[in-house]
Order: sequence, then structure tokens, then C-alpha cells
Amino acid sequence: MSAPTVGHVDNSVLINAGLDIVWDATNDVEKWPELFTEYASAEILERAGDTVRFRLAMHPDENGKVWSWVSERTLNRAGRRVVARRVEPGPFEFMNIEWTYEAEGHGTRMRWVQDFRMRPDAPIDTAAMTDRINANTTIQMDVIRQKVEKLAANSHAGAGIGGPAQPKREIRIVSIDDVAANRRRGGDIRTILSPATVGSTSGFMGTLRLAPAELVTEHWHPYSEEFLFCVSGAITVRLDGRELALRANEGVHIPIGVKHRLMNDGDVPAFLVFTLGPLAPRPELGHVDTEALPGEGP
Repeated sequence: MSAPTVGHVDNSVLINAGLDIVWDATNDVEKWPELFTEYASAEILERAGDTVRFRLAMHPDENGKVWSWVSERTLNRAGRRVVARRVEPGPFEFMNIEWTYEAEGHGTRMRWVQDFRMRPDAPIDTAAMTDRINANTTIQMDVIRQKVEKLAANSHAGAGIGGPAQPKREIRIVSIDDVAANRRRGGDIRTILSPATVGSTSGFMGTLRLAPAELVTEHWHPYSEEFLFCVSGAITVRLDGRELALRANEGVHIPIGVKHRLMNDGDVPAFLVFTLGPLAPRPELGHVDTEALPGEGP
């Protein structure tokens, strides 16, 4: 089967809130960093009638790069429809999005249809980006659903007395294969349960694979303590200069502010599970590197 020449994804979510509440909450672009987990900032550049042009910036990716672009949205409130496009498409040849809203039962069905194509020199092709956008859209829609439903419940409850019960949060299963590997500090690190994947609010959990002779460069966490458990293999953990052997079925607690470096100096691969919490105020504040990252030199 040949690779698609145009990416197309079509996703929707049912939000237990009225049309007006969903419309207002999801079209207040300036507050998108509070609504989406992926955006660090949203700056309004120009308004003309029902059209708004704005710049979005994401949180740093696994390589520390911040992606930013200008987009434009035109709202048709009467028709409950929004059309949007990237003015600065970056790695895309084009990116067009249609948002529609429709009453369904006691709630609102919000739907996003996205059509795009990657540039030939983009770091990812159209087929792979289709899979990535499809997966991330589902995650973001669920985060938005929870936040808008909470907003709706609070607006009905007034001071919170006698209001309706908070909606139950959907429980989501995330596979290790659902998230990309982060190799910025070395090894194969995958953050599986996090604000981006399941909307967690107090911490995150992931896995680390270290091949023989691989290491994770030294760093420390200003806001989070870390719990590290070795499932198989063995590694050496250096904590503030002190080296400890961590073997299969053993765990270690790394307090906030303690510098740590993880090294597989054995001859078999090591597999570990980690959790960190509480969350830093922003993702880019979660780590402080104290030695050069792989490939960056001294």
C-alpha cells in the first residue's frame, strides 16, 4: 500500500456541557495554555471581525526544541463552525482544520477534521504524522472534555453547594509503544502516564532501557522526587557523587535536588520503571542538566 499523499484525521468527543459553554471555552485562544496540555503560550497577533490570528508555542519536546507557529481561525458562532489554518506551516506543506459543534443529548459533540501534508524534507512523513496527530488529538480532546465539564459543573453549582456531582474521569490504558522514545539524556526513556497522555495532575510514570555501556547523563529535579525500580538487569546509580549498585527487583528513592547519573556498566540490557512527583510548574523546569548531553560535547 502506498503512503498517503494527504493526511486526514477525523475525531470527536462528547462533552457533558451546553453548546455555549463548550463554544466559549474552546474558542478563547488566549486561554488555550490552560485548556491544552501541549501549549506553553498563545499570543493574539490580530483580530478582524470573526477572524483571529495568533502565535502558538509548545512546551519543549524530548530534544529541548520549542515549536512555534502562526495560525488563523474564523468563527461562525451561528453555524457552530470554525475553520482554521496554519499561516506558518513549518514542516507542513499545509494544515487545515475544521471544528464543528452539535448538541447531543444533554451535552455537546465537538468534532475536529484535520487535513495536511508534510514537506519532503520534514523530519516525519505524512503517514507517521497522521498516526501521531490522531493519537494526540484523542488525548487532548479528553483533557479538554474533563476541564470543560468541570467548568460547567462549577457554573451550575455556584458556590459549590448542591451542585451536580463531578463527572467521572475516563480511565485510559497507555502502551509503551504509544509514546516516542526520548534519547536526549541517553538510553530509551518513555514517559507513559503523564499530563500529556492521561491528564495526570500530580506526577508521571515511565520506563528506561539502558543497553550495556549506555548511560543517562547527570541531572537533578528542582520540584520532583523520583522513585526508580530495576525490573531486569543491573545499573550503577551515582547520587551526589556516591555510587550505588541497583539490581533487578530493587528500587531507590532520589530526593528533590539530588544530582543523579544512571550507568549500565554490565554486559546485559537493563529495564527500569520510574515515577516522579509532584509536577514542576512547567515541563521545561523539571530537569536541570549538570553535564553535557550526548552529542553536545563539553
